[in-house]
Amino acid sequence: MRPDIPPLAEVRQITEKKRDAWWTVLLVDPVATPLVRWTAIHTRATPNQLTWGAFLVGLGSAACFAQGDWRWLLLGALLYHVSFIFDCMDGKLARLTGTGSVFGAWLDFVFDRIRVLVCAVALMGGQYERTGDVLYIWLALAVTSLDALRYINALETFKIRHGMREQIKARMSAAREAHNEAELAFMEDLLRENPEADVEHDRAVAAKAARGTTTEAAHGTTTEAARGTTTEAGAEATAEAVTVTAPETSDEPTVVDLQREFRRRFPWWTRCRSFLTRHRVRAHLISGIEFQMGVFIIGPVLDSVVAGTVVSGVLLLVFELAIIYKLLLSTRDFTRTLNSFESTA
Repeated sequence: MRPDIPPLAEVRQITEKKRDAWWTVLLVDPVATPLVRWTAIHTRATPNQLTWGAFLVGLGSAACFAQGDWRWLLLGALLYHVSFIFDCMDGKLARLTGTGSVFGAWLDFVFDRIRVLVCAVALMGGQYERTGDVLYIWLALAVTSLDALRYINALETFKIRHGMREQIKARMSAAREAHNEAELAFMEDLLRENPEADVEHDRAVAAKAARGTTTEAAHGTTTEAARGTTTEAGAEATAEAVTVTAPETSDEPTVVDLQREFRRRFPWWTRCRSFLTRHRVRAHLISGIEFQMGVFIIGPVLDSVVAGTVVSGVLLLVFELAIIYKLLLSTRDFTRTLNSFESTA
């Protein structure tokens, strides 16, 4: 028994992400966080052991799906949700006890992808065996393809976004050396830390509201990658239209706004995003997590595997296209911003 584990309220602060999928926030964290605290206090379980547990329960879910009957589908859906709770617990335990590892991140990611593949084949194979409808074979292919598309797009989007930030930081670093300018911050980070800030009405207020978090926002990268969360976080923070706001005083940061053009076209989005952020819900409402839950939980529970898969797949594609569109706007304004640096040099 470990007496050094803090109370539950503090455990929530340590283990729960500032932004997460709405499914996780509403249906997983209320169960997973107390379980993680209990596990840390009363057992010697490691994050990797929980990852293995999530994987094995996921295989049990696939075995149930393969039976085809609705009662087995219900049990399979329940086991899939339990598997996902364990999958969330491994990262929380790693953050709480400081026992995360690079290999654990790899294991978590690979097991997640295998679980989706095996469950998709089992679910659709069981329905094909029960009905003889070849449509289920195509749905199995669609589920695995969409899951792969989601994570490939997330990784590439994160890489491009990170590259744009690094180039802007390099230009601003050179400007600071030449003109002794203030530190650099990104408006996206400031709004993430301060969702109450209204950037459209007063950009200076947004920068001032975020003072004290600037250094972390300006220089931080996605440290959650150690437990396999980089892809999800990276995909949401994609598009960033670029505008440089000079500091009012030498103590304030130079703010680079990387979503200004997108917000100009969709002015309602800032308030919607701020509302979600205040409730720890990320703006990417249908990500890989919600897609999996629609296919492997909602569809089987309602005995509507085809409808659940099709609706989940369409919604996932809509949000992925929105990410790509935001990235397109970002790259255009990124080019204009670099050109503006050259013109003012």
